[in-house]
Amino acid sequence: MSNILSDFGIDSRHCFIAGAWGPTASGETLPAEDPSSGETMGEIARGAATDIDRAVAAARTALQGEWGRMTATERGRVLVRIGQLVLEQVDQLAELEARDVGKPLSQARADAVALARYMEFYGGAADKVHGETIPFNAGYTVYTLREPHGVTGHIVPWNYPMQIIGRSVGAALAMGNAAVLKPAEEASLTALVFTEIARQAGLPEGALNTVPGLGEEAGAALSEHSGVNHLSFTGSVPVGSMIQAAAAKNVVPVTLELGGKSPQVVFEDADLDKALPFLVRAGVQNAGQTCSASSRLLIQRGLYDRLLERLAESYRGLKVGPAIADLNVGPLISGSQKKIVTGFLDLARQDGLQIAAQGEISAEAPAGGHYVAPTLIAGLAPDHKLAQDEIFGPVQVVLPFEDEEEAVAIANGTDYGLVAGVWSKDGDRQMRMARKLHCGQVFLNNYGAAGGAELPFGGVGKSGHGREKGFEALYGFSSLKTVAAHHG
Repeated sequence: MSNILSDFGIDSRHCFIAGAWGPTASGETLPAEDPSSGETMGEIARGAATDIDRAVAAARTALQGEWGRMTATERGRVLVRIGQLVLEQVDQLAELEARDVGKPLSQARADAVALARYMEFYGGAADKVHGETIPFNAGYTVYTLREPHGVTGHIVPWNYPMQIIGRSVGAALAMGNAAVLKPAEEASLTALVFTEIARQAGLPEGALNTVPGLGEEAGAALSEHSGVNHLSFTGSVPVGSMIQAAAAKNVVPVTLELGGKSPQVVFEDADLDKALPFLVRAGVQNAGQTCSASSRLLIQRGLYDRLLERLAESYRGLKVGPAIADLNVGPLISGSQKKIVTGFLDLARQDGLQIAAQGEISAEAPAGGHYVAPTLIAGLAPDHKLAQDEIFGPVQVVLPFEDEEEAVAIANGTDYGLVAGVWSKDGDRQMRMARKLHCGQVFLNNYGAAGGAELPFGGVGKSGHGREKGFEALYGFSSLKTVAAHHG
C-alpha cells in the first residue's frame, strides 16, 4: 500500500492498544480507497465496541502508571521527539496522506509539516500551563491547579487527519491525558503511522491507543463510553449532535468543531491583487473539503462586476487531477461526497443561477476518481440553499452588498459561525467588522494566517463550541481545581 507503512512495520489491518499492534477482536476489516482512482489500495481494521473497551482500559492503566507519573517537562520532551520524527518522514507522510485523502501532494506535505509543528508547540507548552493565586480573606491562601481530565476520546475526520490529530491529540497528551483515537474510516493511514512514530519517540504504553473503524460502530462506542472523561470531535452537525447527546448521558464535556459557511467580505477599497489569491484558494483548497473554507464571497456592489470577472478568470485556470499530480485541486474523498456536491450544482442550474466559471478536469484524471470541477456561482440571493448550506466541495458563491451594515447582515445570516475574512484598507472599518462578525476567527486582509498552531480555533452556532489550538486547547483538555488553605 505504501512504503512508509512497511518501513514502520505497520499492518494497516491492525489497531494499536496498550502499546502493541494487533487485529481487532472480530478480525474484520474495511477497504481503503484511493479517491484519485476509486480503486481499493488496501484494508484497515474495523474496530468495534470490544476494541474500544480495551483501548479505554489501557488508557486508564496508563494514567496510573508511567505516563501518569511523568512530569510536564518529561511529557513535553516526548512530544518534541514525536515532532522531530514526523519531520524526518515528511515526504513519505505527505505521499500517504495525498493518496488516502486525495489532496494535492504539496497540500499534504504542508499538513505533515503542520503535524510536526503542533507537536513542537504543545511539547514546549506542556510545562507552561500555570495556575494562579487568588487574593482572599485574611488567614487563607487560595490557588488553582490545572489537571488532566483523564481518558480523552478523539474522533478525527477524513479531510485533515494529520493536522487534526496534531491539534487534538497533541494538546490532550501535553496536559497529561491518556488518549483513544478513532480516525475516520475514509482516511486512517497517517493516523497509524503517527501512532507508531509516537511509540518510537518514547510515548509510554497506553498513553495513545488507536482504533480505526466505522463511525456508527467504533465512533459510537467511544462517544458513549462511561470510561471516557472528555470527547473531541470534528465533523458534521448531525454527527456532532449525536456525539454530544451520547456524551451527555455520562456528563462528559465535548469539544465540537462542526464546519461552517465562512464569508470573505471585500470592500471597494481592498487591495485586489493581494486579495485575489486568498479569495480563490480559500474556497478550493482540499477540493473545498475544509471546515473553514471560504464558500461565500461578499463583494461591495461598486466592485462586484470587476472582481467577479477576475475571479472567473482565476477559476478558468484551475486544474483538477490526481493527488500525486499536485495540481490545484484533487478529487473529493468518495463517490458519496461527489454525489452531494453535484446535487448542489444541479440545483444551481435548475434554479437558473449564473455559473460564472469552472475549472478544468485534467485528461490524466482516472475515470473512477471522484472529480468535480471547481465552480464559481453568482446570481443568487443570500437565503438560497447554496448560500446557506455547507457544500463541502470546490464551490464558491458570490453575493453583492451595498454597505457595511448589509455586509454584516449577510455574513452573519447563516446558522454557522466559524471564520470570516475582511478586505479593506480602512482601519476603523476593519475593527468594526471584527467586532460585529459572529464567528470564532476573523482575518483582516488575509485568510487563514497560514494555520498557526498558536491561534485558538473554533466556532459559534452550528459551527460548534470549545477551542482547539493554542493555549486555549490546553485549558480545554484540563479541569480547574481550586485549593483554599486556611492557616489562621
